[in-house]
Amino acid sequence: MFYWRSVLLVFLGACSYGMLSTFVKLAYKDGFTSAEVSGSQMFIGACLMWVLTLILGRGKTSPRQWLLLIGVGVGTGLTGIFYYQSLRYIPASIAIVLLFQFTWIGVLVESVLTRTRPGMDRIAALVLLFIGTILAGGVLEGELRNFSWMGLIYGLLSAVTYAFFIICSGRVATSVNPWLRSSFMLVGAVLITFIVYPPVFLVNGSLVHGLLKWGILLALFGAIVPTLFFTFGTPHIGGSLATIMGSAELPMAVFMSSFVLGEQVSIVRWLGVAIILVGITIPELTRRRKKRFKQVEQ
Repeated sequence: MFYWRSVLLVFLGACSYGMLSTFVKLAYKDGFTSAEVSGSQMFIGACLMWVLTLILGRGKTSPRQWLLLIGVGVGTGLTGIFYYQSLRYIPASIAIVLLFQFTWIGVLVESVLTRTRPGMDRIAALVLLFIGTILAGGVLEGELRNFSWMGLIYGLLSAVTYAFFIICSGRVATSVNPWLRSSFMLVGAVLITFIVYPPVFLVNGSLVHGLLKWGILLALFGAIVPTLFFTFGTPHIGGSLATIMGSAELPMAVFMSSFVLGEQVSIVRWLGVAIILVGITIPELTRRRKKRFKQVEQ
């Protein structure tokens, strides 16, 4: 039961990330910039998380653990920065496919760290996730001629930093209370975001003119929920499976675009969503089958 709860938490954390693109588009529609959106998301998220931690979190941490967790948080902050930068140079359909290279990167890094070869179930899942991402991301319907080396570099960097965050969230300072871990991670995300995007939104009046609403929504679904859920769940299922479960982000993004924004989603993209969902379930179905065989043998 505890294992299944961890799987569900990671899955929901990824779905939470998938809701971001819809809220970001709505915030842009209201006239706010990427700097204001990113900065308010991380700042409000960190403030709310620390309030929750003071109420619910207990435990001790060492200065070394603080620094390690802040470093992990820098990874999630950089993911958003790199991804938003990639969108300046290439179509969103290509950028999301580049971001989703975190799946095989995460599995590869986890294999190196654990010195184990990924099983055929993981490899099959990665193949399906790649195919599904191509279809769900709309690459076949996109503008491939709008290619840019800068967009490619930023997109791949977002994949690397996202994989780094998922794996490290399950390995770094796991003995620390999850609420404290999440709070220190968000400190790192805020620091790197403010370095890249100076927090002028704190003094230019944007918060009282509508940004606060979007900042709270983005903080909830883009900072608090995913960071906390990955922190609780990843240590119990491993970074390899967590990266595969993280692919739930794209199907949720497609669902939100269709049902909230009212965007037309082609049959090809829905097929890609279905393939991704199948790919996510393969490792778990394989685990259950192996467990059943062992019980029969005993």
